[in-house]
Amino acid sequence: MSLLPLSPAERRALRRAVGLLDLDRWRFLLAVLAGTAGLGSAVGLSATAAWLIARASQMPPVLELGVASVAVRTFGIARGLMRYVERLVSHDVALRGMATLRERVYTTLADAPTDVVSALRRGDVLARTGADVDAVGDVVVRALLPAAVAAAVGVGTVTLVAWLHPGIGAVLAACLLLAGVAGPLLTVRAARLDELAQARARTELTAGAMAMVEGAAELTVSGRLPRARAALAGTEQRLARAKDAAARPAALAAGTDHLAMGVAVLAALVLGVHATVAGTMEAVELAVVVLTPLAAFEGTALLGPAAVQLVRSAEAAVRVTELLDGAGPGRGAAGDPAGAGRASAGDPAGQADDGARAAAAGAPRAATGAGEDPAAEEARAADPPVLRARDLAVGWPRTGVVAEGLDLELRPGRSVAVVGPSGIGKTTLLLTLAGLLPPRGGEVLLGASPVAGLDRRAVSGAVVLTAEDAHVFGTTVLENLRVARGDVSPAEAVELLARAGLAEWLAALPDGVDTLLDSDATSLSGGERRRLLLARALASRATLLLLDEPGEHLDPDTADRLVGDLLGARDSGRGILLVTHRLAPLAAADEVVVLGASGGPATVLARGAHEHLLRTVPSYRWAVEQEAR
Repeated sequence: MSLLPLSPAERRALRRAVGLLDLDRWRFLLAVLAGTAGLGSAVGLSATAAWLIARASQMPPVLELGVASVAVRTFGIARGLMRYVERLVSHDVALRGMATLRERVYTTLADAPTDVVSALRRGDVLARTGADVDAVGDVVVRALLPAAVAAAVGVGTVTLVAWLHPGIGAVLAACLLLAGVAGPLLTVRAARLDELAQARARTELTAGAMAMVEGAAELTVSGRLPRARAALAGTEQRLARAKDAAARPAALAAGTDHLAMGVAVLAALVLGVHATVAGTMEAVELAVVVLTPLAAFEGTALLGPAAVQLVRSAEAAVRVTELLDGAGPGRGAAGDPAGAGRASAGDPAGQADDGARAAAAGAPRAATGAGEDPAAEEARAADPPVLRARDLAVGWPRTGVVAEGLDLELRPGRSVAVVGPSGIGKTTLLLTLAGLLPPRGGEVLLGASPVAGLDRRAVSGAVVLTAEDAHVFGTTVLENLRVARGDVSPAEAVELLARAGLAEWLAALPDGVDTLLDSDATSLSGGERRRLLLARALASRATLLLLDEPGEHLDPDTADRLVGDLLGARDSGRGILLVTHRLAPLAAADEVVVLGASGGPATVLARGAHEHLLRTVPSYRWAVEQEAR
């Protein structure tokens, strides 16, 4: 099918998106062959049945009809069988392609800068990774495949009819072109605006519904819930009108197809009767050339909906490619999903293989846990990963610098706490250290290499960040921990949850670690959610942990005990850098870094061991005393 009804940008986006499906060409060819065989069997059935009926009317010996009778049964069985095979193979190709494209979109988002991803509406992302990816995959089954099958069967049918009567073959070819080209072109021209409006309305509907579901409490408190419902209802009405408008071009395409089929049959009758009377065509051949086109137009009848699907898929491809381009190319994201990482606040699981880490200059090898090759363990012990920040300035790309002049060092077995008032840039610092935000000044090194220049999987193999807004998935407790490491056993999960202070919570669950959680942990308290994310971070094989307020939403005693246990766990061989507001448990830290600001970006006001700061920094000692009260 021609892509001319599409704009150049849409054609480029669709070709690129179809390329990202990574279709198995041999399977697609098999689907085309099966579809051609199925529709060809329908044409063969019509031609053979027409010949059999016409010949039987002449009352020949029964044996002369034997082959035709068997052929009718064969074509009848093959028609259904080949259509089933075509559906099976084509849907397998399309579903594999959708899975590949969806994986590449997710990987690109995981590799994208944090500020880019955070600017996206979750409902819009859901629409693009869901309905839009499906629409791109549907172009295989509902547009490309019907076009290829209709073209192949059309050529075969015209060849058969032209062999019996060249004039009728020429008329049939013209009518097939009218139904297969002009009809779909008219459909595309008429349906284009309706389909695009429908696609936009669907995206707005998904985004609006997600906003209402996730922000229902805030909308209710602010009194904006009725307005949000009205906007959603208006979007639904626009979607319904767009669907109604899109039905009219489909009816026009069907009418064009039936008109072309009627002209082909009428021309076959006129020319065939004249040829039969003139003695240049047998009477049984007249029946064949009149009835055969009826089956040939089964293929062109699908091209109208295929044209509409082409427009829908092209618009979806534009949105998907815009999402990919907006998130940035990402090393290994769009072109090589196997080489892309998943180091994000919500997914600390990405672990690079040894070859990927070796490819990144100076990239350290991450701890891989029990069962690792002894030589790899020895090499890692000889060269442990070290995270260093030198004269670092941090901030979001579209805002100013929030903290500067930061020097930090985190190595296995060392614990560092960063404290300071809210809004001082502590979370931004963690995101920058994890490579999720670019430094605004200075540098962040992992080993001897800048974090920004390393492969994301190499970074996530050594450094894991658990941010306060990391996602909790709507699955079991165990599977939420397996986000970090896929081989976490139930016994390990129990131990990890106990280390995170969730032993009592786990004991109260009806199915233990197999208990299902609601999407984004809506059934958990804030403290339980934080500790579950902490357990996930502890499950990771990374040796350097960056933790954002692990004791938030907990009572002071529980929070202090949890933070103290984390900072004091030097025997784990891990490096811990955590952000906290509580100062009392920081005696267990090797170093405490105090951030503060006075009218400009935050800087380091003081640093050292907890006891040293108590003796030398009056403001620090006063804050600790206030906590004690």
